[in-house]
Amino acid sequence: MSETVAKPSNWNVPNALTTLRILLVPVFGWALLQDGGDSTLWRWIAFAIFAVAMITDKIDGDLARKYNLVTDFGKIADPIADKAITGMAFIALSITGDIWWWVTIVVLLREWSVTLLRLSILKKVVMPAAQSGKVKTALQAVALGLLVWPLPHGDAHGGNFDGFGVVGEGIFYVGQAALAAAVVMTLWSGFEFYREVWRQRKQLQG
Repeated sequence: MSETVAKPSNWNVPNALTTLRILLVPVFGWALLQDGGDSTLWRWIAFAIFAVAMITDKIDGDLARKYNLVTDFGKIADPIADKAITGMAFIALSITGDIWWWVTIVVLLREWSVTLLRLSILKKVVMPAAQSGKVKTALQAVALGLLVWPLPHGDAHGGNFDGFGVVGEGIFYVGQAALAAAVVMTLWSGFEFYREVWRQRKQLQG
């Protein structure tokens, strides 16, 4: 007779970290947009918040898998928290003039359509995390993190982001290159996701 494995409680550390990330989203956006995005201090604060969100994203996933704390709440809230913080970064950086709006719109349409579809088929189809999706997430984190910095070309409104000089300009262009790579991987991983959904759907229909 097999033993029934008890479901882990929703009241656990990984879920608390996920909830923290969700609560940080409006705080991050508010900090980044202070003084129209021209405040050096507030952009560093925004970067610190973004870094905390990205680090806790890695920690809560590792803890949930290591200690068998994966819950239905975590399955739903974790991807929402991820897309919320990166989505806020894309939107705020478009408002400040650091990212073109068309880039933000394309990325957000892909991210949220995949997330909503993944949640809708969660109980019917198993969609393992693809390597391209992991690369996409890493590139987005690097690009957005660097573009949140108060870099010389990061100022669309005439603020004074001093202290970086040529090095700062170089970092800014590294961030732009990472953003371009992130957009490519975002679209490619989205294509792979929909292709896999279609393949599994055909198998279920038999």
